[in-house]
Amino acid sequence: MNGAQHILDTFHRHNIQTVFGYPGGCIMPLYDALVDDVRVEHVLCRHEQGCALAADGYARASGRMGVCIATSGPGATNLITGVANAHRDSIPMLVITGQVPSGLIGTDAFQETDVLGMTLGIVKHSYLVESADELPAILEEATELAQTGRPGPVWIDIPKDVLLTDTTAAPMSHSAQQAHSCPDLTAAVAMLHAARKPLLYSGGGISLAHAEDSFRAFSECSALPAVVTLKGIGNPGKHNAYNLGMLGMHGSRAANRAVDECDVLLVIGARLDDRATGKLDGFAPNARTIHIDADAAEFNKLRHADVALRGDLNAILGGLSEALREAPLAIDGWRKQCHTWRTTGGFQAADNEEPLAPIIGPAFIRQLSRITPDDTVIACDVGQHQMWVAQHYEFDHPRHHLTSGGLGTMGFGLPAAIGAQFANRQSTVINVTGDGSFMMNAQELATVRRYNLPVKLIIMDNQCLGMVRQQQELFYNNRESQINLDDNPDFVAMARAFDIPALKIERTDQVRRGIETILAFNGPMLLHVAIAREENVWPVVKPGGSNRDMIDETRRSAADKKEKVA
Repeated sequence: MNGAQHILDTFHRHNIQTVFGYPGGCIMPLYDALVDDVRVEHVLCRHEQGCALAADGYARASGRMGVCIATSGPGATNLITGVANAHRDSIPMLVITGQVPSGLIGTDAFQETDVLGMTLGIVKHSYLVESADELPAILEEATELAQTGRPGPVWIDIPKDVLLTDTTAAPMSHSAQQAHSCPDLTAAVAMLHAARKPLLYSGGGISLAHAEDSFRAFSECSALPAVVTLKGIGNPGKHNAYNLGMLGMHGSRAANRAVDECDVLLVIGARLDDRATGKLDGFAPNARTIHIDADAAEFNKLRHADVALRGDLNAILGGLSEALREAPLAIDGWRKQCHTWRTTGGFQAADNEEPLAPIIGPAFIRQLSRITPDDTVIACDVGQHQMWVAQHYEFDHPRHHLTSGGLGTMGFGLPAAIGAQFANRQSTVINVTGDGSFMMNAQELATVRRYNLPVKLIIMDNQCLGMVRQQQELFYNNRESQINLDDNPDFVAMARAFDIPALKIERTDQVRRGIETILAFNGPMLLHVAIAREENVWPVVKPGGSNRDMIDETRRSAADKKEKVA
C-alpha cells in the first residue's frame, strides 16, 4: 500500500466511517484512494474551517473522534480556527493535511506553509511525516493520542510524495492507555463530611470521560447542591432537584451565591475558566477545594487544591458514591437554603402574553425547550443567543448542548450542527445562531443542501453584534463602535437560494407555529426570528469583576434612574 492507502486502512481498523474534508493539490493522492473506497463517507464542506468545526460537532455529539482533511498552504491555515476550538474544549480530533513534496519543504514552494510551527500551541501533538515507512506507526499513535487521557486534536502533516510512496511497513500496535487506578479518597470523603456547606461544581470533563451515569449516581446519593459550567450544562439531567444552574459571568444568581457561601467546593472535570470564576480572589472565598480531573496540569493552575485527585472519573465517582451511601452527608439546612435560592434566584424569563408584541429572546428559547423532543441536539454559535440557550433551554444530556466554550468561535454552530447530524442521523439537530455568527460560515448551507440534512436553523436577528453592543452599553458609556448589521441580507431569500425552505416571524403569536413548522418539515428549514436590538442578557458580571457583584436588569434600571436624578 502507498501512504494514502495506509490512511484509509487506519480508518477501517478504527471504525472511522465519516470524515470531513476539502481536496487540493498536495492531498490529492488521498482523494484518489477514496474513489475506490466505499467504507468511508467523505463529507465535502464548502470551507476548510467548516470541515474542522463539523468534525468537532461530530465528536461532541457522538463521543467518538472527529476527522478532518485538507490540503497544504491555505487549506491547512483555514483549518486552524476550528482545530484551536477543539483544542480549547478538549475534543478528540484527527487532522490530516497534505504538504508539498519533501524535497521542496523550506523553499517557499507553491502552497507551502510551516504547519508544524503554526499549530504547536493548538494541538495535543503534531507530526511532519518524513518517510512512508513511518506513516503507519504515526497514524496508529495519533489515533490513540487524540482519544486517550485528556482528549484533543492531533495533526499529521504529510508530504505529497509520502502519500504516493509504497511501503510494506505495518502499523505498530499501541496498547490502549490504562485508566489511572482510583486514588485514595479518604481525605476527600473526610473533607465532605466535615463541611456544612459543600457544593458540587462540574464541567465538560464529565462527558469527555463518558462518566455521565457515574456522575448522576453520585449526585443522587450525595444530594449535594450543584452548579455547572457552560460545558457542563446537561450533566445533572433536566430534572435534578439540586441543580442551581450555570455559574459565572452570565450564570444564575442562585449558582453564584452558593459558590460565594460554600465551605467546600468539589470540582469535577472543570478547569476553573475565568468566565466561570470571575475575579479569582473573590471566587468561593470561604471554601477549601477538592479538584478531580484526568489532567494533572489543571491542579493548582488557577486555584489551590486542598485535595487533588487525578484518575478515571468513573472510578473516582463510584468510590465517592459508595462512601457517601455508607455515611450520608448531614447538610439538610444547606440543601434547604440552596433550594430557596434556586426558587428565587434562578433564570427568569416571563412569557409575553401580548400576541402582537415583539419576540423576546429568552422567552423564545424557553418555548423552544418546551416544544422540542428531549433528545434534540442544539448547536449554538457565540453571542447573546448562546447565553440565552445556556440559561433557558433545559438539556437532559451534555452531548445535546454543543457550544464553543473556551475559544468562543463565531461561525461554530452551523458546521457543528452538520457534524452532529451525521453522528445522529435520526435526531433532531437545531443550529441556534445570531445574524452575526450565521454570516461567518453561511456557505455551509450548501453542505446542508448537498446531503439533504434535516438540520433546522434558527437565526435570532437583532441586526447588530448583540453581545458587543451590550458590553459597550454597560461598560463603555454606550459608545457604540462597529456593531451595526442593519444591512443584513434577506435571510429567507438567502436560504431559498440554496433550495432550503424558510420563513420569518416577528411577533409573539407567531413563535409556536414557527417552531412547530420547522420541526415538522421533512428536511432542512430555516426560521428567521426578528428580536429587539436593545435586548440584553441578564444577569451579567463586569469583565474582571467578582461574581458576587452581578448586575441584573432591575439593578441596572435603578442605577440609570439614580444617574438621571443626579
